[in-house]
Amino acid sequence: MSGGSECAVVGGGLAGFTAYATLIHGGIPPDEITVFDATGADPAQAWRRRANAIRQRRMRSESNGHCLPTSFPGLALRSAWRGHSVWPLVESVCDRYHPTVEEFLEHVDELRSRIGWEAAVVRTRVERIGVRPDGFSLDEHGTFRHVLLAPGPAAVNVPEELAGDPRTVHAYEPHEYAHDLAVVGAGMAAATEWRNALAAGARVTSVRRREPLRRPLSVPRPLLSRRGLRAFHATRPLERAAILETLLAPSYPPGREWDEPLQCGGARFRVEAEVNGEAQIICATGFRRGFGAQPLLAQLVAEHGPETHGDWIVLAPDSTVPALTNDERTLALAGVAAQWAYPAADTLAGAKYAAHGFLRAVQRCRTR
Repeated sequence: MSGGSECAVVGGGLAGFTAYATLIHGGIPPDEITVFDATGADPAQAWRRRANAIRQRRMRSESNGHCLPTSFPGLALRSAWRGHSVWPLVESVCDRYHPTVEEFLEHVDELRSRIGWEAAVVRTRVERIGVRPDGFSLDEHGTFRHVLLAPGPAAVNVPEELAGDPRTVHAYEPHEYAHDLAVVGAGMAAATEWRNALAAGARVTSVRRREPLRRPLSVPRPLLSRRGLRAFHATRPLERAAILETLLAPSYPPGREWDEPLQCGGARFRVEAEVNGEAQIICATGFRRGFGAQPLLAQLVAEHGPETHGDWIVLAPDSTVPALTNDERTLALAGVAAQWAYPAADTLAGAKYAAHGFLRAVQRCRTR
């Protein structure tokens, strides 16, 4: 193994950060874990930039939407203790507590300092994974027995017909608001941009071809329960792919804080099926989909042939890649790439789910 490190986490975003914290909590010595990330030592860097771009104020996730290895205590308890108020706990019990972006980022900074994150990060990009009998090679950095791939979202998705338009900006890129603009998309980022632009005095056209769903979380809550997850894991590939396709439907939370700005906007807010002459086009259209949009995952599939179905790499329920995982080595995925194992894999809860699956696999190998 390279430098005595047995475990590698490829990707230093929030999913990789959560995995590192979970491994440390599970008793894996820090000197046996290496994190590879080209962007630096701030695990929230990319997420922070996107949140700033859309002026996000609160998290869509609830109290357990954090990077700690265990769900409890969550951010509601932290907020209650700091504010000397039980109200965050009451809201949490009712599934109504949503921490502020500032609270979440403070939590990341505190945890990052506590677990010695910076010392684990090697600032480089991994471009190729090789399969060896005793593990996986990562470029020229050596062979690691256990590897978790957490590459984060792919490039932002801009509709082809708008890509060359000088009026176009993606919602996750820094931007101001023109007086007359169109927001393409109807999910959480789009709804946030409707509110922002209306508050800035703009006339807003919501460009969408179907009505968004109204749900508190990006995935229906039953799918996140133990019973719902068991049923999900019992599905056949075609059925599971169909479920995951339905989750791509745009959605944003219900509630007055989302509805009132649109109502108060009156004639300044309208819905259309196409862009039509607006001065600015904001694409709130998320990221490119599928393993093929991630060069590292595309290379893995092309060279080593793990089973795939549509846009997904087929995973075991614990987020490991079955064909490349055995009693001697582990390859697992985290983040959006792990949706085959956990429908909300691109959330903080999903990051914890993949991290715990990876930890269990590592521990099983260490006891043999």
